[in-house]
Amino acid sequence: MKLFDDTELAHLLLRLRKGDERAFGSLYKTCFRPIYRRIFSLVKDETITDELVQDLFLKVWQKREDIDPAQSFEAYLFTVAQNLVYDHFRRIAKDKRLAAKLLLNATDYYLHSDLLLENKESRELLQKAIDQLSPQRREVFTRCKIEGKSYEETSRELGISVPTVNSHMTQSMKLVREYLLKNHDMAIAVLLFCSSVSSTISDTGNLLHVLR
Repeated sequence: MKLFDDTELAHLLLRLRKGDERAFGSLYKTCFRPIYRRIFSLVKDETITDELVQDLFLKVWQKREDIDPAQSFEAYLFTVAQNLVYDHFRRIAKDKRLAAKLLLNATDYYLHSDLLLENKESRELLQKAIDQLSPQRREVFTRCKIEGKSYEETSRELGISVPTVNSHMTQSMKLVREYLLKNHDMAIAVLLFCSSVSSTISDTGNLLHVLR
């Protein structure tokens, strides 16, 4: 489902380029919620999300004459949002106190996704964290997280109960998270990468799909 049909969007963009505030208001009203949800999913902070969303629409207004109605407006918004999040993370990386807050808010999200497995640096960091685990927790974590096996499969293969698998995973996730938080600089770089990957959705022509 698209937020606008092509004719309606082209008309709004032409009006926006001429400085029509009502056209801008229509675009803002329709695009605000999915943009907000997407940015919040990355920065995990309502105040920061509010600031970044307002910055995004301010840029849209300031650069309105450069917007090409023949190009994907959805992809344009996506790119602006992504760049704002990157800039935010880079600023935070220079402040250890703020970086610690970012890591605390975001690490769990990335641990519960597959994003840490997507590139060499993040896989290596995750492996170093896994190596800190006890042998059985390492085995359970590897099977469930790395190999993608269910708790039931891991339970059968290792001859332990599902609750035991769950307990090992809970404790392992906690210990891995703590390791990532201790390795501040590398973890920040990994989060920057993960935010990039999670933002790269194939259907950039559908803003509702991309930014939810």
